Amino acid sequence: MNKPLIVLVALLGDGGSGKTSAQEPAKNSPATVSPAGLPISQNKVAAQALFESWKQPTTPFRLVGNVYYVGLSGVSSWLITTPEGHILIDTTFEDSIPQIARNVDQLGFKVADIKWILSSHAHADHVGGHVAMKRRSGARIVASAADAHIMATGGADDFSPFPKELLAYPPVKTDRIVEDNEKVSLGGVTLTAHLTPGHTKGATTWTIAVEEGELTHHVVFFSSVSVVAPTRLVSNPDYPNIVDDYKATLKKLKALPCDIFLAPHGDQFGLAQKSQLLKAGAGSNPFVDAAGWRSLINNTENGFLSQLAAEQASK
Repeated sequence: MNKPLIVLVALLGDGGSGKTSAQEPAKNSPATVSPAGLPISQNKVAAQALFESWKQPTTPFRLVGNVYYVGLSGVSSWLITTPEGHILIDTTFEDSIPQIARNVDQLGFKVADIKWILSSHAHADHVGGHVAMKRRSGARIVASAADAHIMATGGADDFSPFPKELLAYPPVKTDRIVEDNEKVSLGGVTLTAHLTPGHTKGATTWTIAVEEGELTHHVVFFSSVSVVAPTRLVSNPDYPNIVDDYKATLKKLKALPCDIFLAPHGDQFGLAQKSQLLKAGAGSNPFVDAAGWRSLINNTENGFLSQLAAEQASK
């Protein structure tokens, strides 16, 4: 009988390294303060430097079953392979597509075999390369309705406090809109979309079951729930439903079982250290870290509730 393992994959935080566990809580947002003392989103030079730091190349690797890491040192991209072609979750930045393509090639797969490009959330560091990757592969692009709208504007119609010019990317035409619990299938592999808005209005978490040996791994590709400073929660004119969306999303995510979690940014899940341990032949998969996932979500929820309480008290 197959013994179930639960794998959760997260997708915005900063791009560092370090093991994530209950003892060392996972991060869920970029560095928040610039050297000038401003929120980093309000300092264009610091924000640009942060984005560039995420683009350093890293060695692609197989994580579990048919799930591969093909992203950068600080921004993730995931390849899910099937006998009938492949699925790519997020493409990172537009100018990083050549590196993503090299990573796919290095693993022995072909970019031309990518059939679906899925989206976690509509920020430039995750969907900025969608147009270029579609041009290379011919793949169809999938997103939620809310994020498809943001992508169609090239990131212009987004409430993020980062400078608009840093968030800009080529406008994306979404080929397929997915709703909550809708499935995307290819070659015997099925992913399920879970709408988890907050970080963006259409942020989407994806789940999949992966067989490896006698184990069944339930993999979850989690879209970020960070609140980027100085985004307001109370009476936000750009996102009136932000509080209700965050509460619903956190409740949904807390209900997901998880043994392994990953993320679109390296230090959200200890990418560097855990991948090194995996390469060294650790006895068990070092990405198994249920305590780290619980810590990430609990810390995020605590931060959200603290900010909400502080804003409500100052009204």
